[in-house]
Amino acid sequence: MNNIEAEIDDYLARYAGTLTSYDAHAAADLWGSPGMILNDQHGAGVLESREAMASGLEQSYPLYRKLGLASVGYERLSHEQLSSTIFLVRVRWLFYDEDGNQITDSLGSYILRRGDEGLRAFVCIPADDAEKLQALAAKQGINLFDETP
Repeated sequence: MNNIEAEIDDYLARYAGTLTSYDAHAAADLWGSPGMILNDQHGAGVLESREAMASGLEQSYPLYRKLGLASVGYERLSHEQLSSTIFLVRVRWLFYDEDGNQITDSLGSYILRRGDEGLRAFVCIPADDAEKLQALAAKQGINLFDETP
């Protein structure tokens, strides 16, 4: 494994750790500012500050807890160096319940930039998270449309 692979894996492990611990501020610290979520359903959302990112994450936590998401892992599927400091990373997030059983997964692509603070995400392109969360909710008898993220 070369240095950038180890650096990306370290970044993804730290990010997964913040999701497992429901630490919105630590997760937001792994983002650059502004950060963008670009998806098929809602177009593009730009979060101008890390505080706004943390707030957005915190709003989703009650639903994630209700769905039984207890820990998060990952598989780095690929990475490509786009410039001297910018990388495109494709990742499969693995979501587990409190017993360690995988209950769903999700694919996403990230644009990461290496700066003075190390790697930071600036763009996230989720591929299937909305569909996967909806399927998990349906399997558990939870109506997502009655939930406030």
